[in-house]
Amino acid sequence: MRQELMSLPKTLAEDVARNLVMVAKLLDEDAEQAYGYSRVALRLASRVAAVREAAGFASYATARYSEALAEFRAARRMTGSVELWPVMADCERGMGRPERALAMAGEPEVQKLDKAGQVEMRLVAAGARKDMGQAEAAVVTLQSPELASNSVQPWTARLRYAYADALLDVGREAEAREWFAKALEADQGGTTNASDRLAELDGVEFTDVLSDVEEAEDVKDAEDAVIEAADEADEAAGTDEVAGDGSEAEKPAEEPVEKDAKETEGGDAR
Repeated sequence: MRQELMSLPKTLAEDVARNLVMVAKLLDEDAEQAYGYSRVALRLASRVAAVREAAGFASYATARYSEALAEFRAARRMTGSVELWPVMADCERGMGRPERALAMAGEPEVQKLDKAGQVEMRLVAAGARKDMGQAEAAVVTLQSPELASNSVQPWTARLRYAYADALLDVGREAEAREWFAKALEADQGGTTNASDRLAELDGVEFTDVLSDVEEAEDVKDAEDAVIEAADEADEAAGTDEVAGDGSEAEKPAEEPVEKDAKETEGGDAR
């Protein structure tokens, strides 16, 4: 990637590189933000294959499959490499065209892929079979020397997991459990949720203790709020009663009674 960026002016190359670093850094944590950085890099250097590839993966991670496919195709035209073939086929699946993904699995490009790429293509093809309602065919698609091998490779856990899931779809639960266990055994990086699937098959239910504690605290806070409100109401009622005890002192003065006209006249005479 650095070599590709050397074709750009130094300052521009540095700006593009910073954006590509952020794409790689955020892709698994915040795909939308990674997508934003990829668009900046794309505006700055759309003729660099590494930039088109990064933009493709950011679009793919945010389910913008049409954009992703366009970027991957552009990168492939620039490099002539076939390594993006499986993810391009998966974009076809994402766009609701599993038959195209399946057709790509039979193209000569697949034979040019390395072992990891061929396994990835097999996973995509099995997914396309499932999309088309061909569950049994998906099981057969995943059966391969790589699946039968006892050696653990970067793709082993995902391949075993996909096979277990396919077995479960066709009602072969006992075999599915066996392969979920094998997937868990190979899943050193935690790339699958094989442990959860095993627990589900065994009827084990997990309780989120932290969630229960938080819920109990929320209930207690609500009860405290009700008690506090009641205390305030009682206090206000007590204040009103005290004001009532002294109400006589607060009675308005009686209006003076008009004197009898005679008394007034008499008073004036005196």
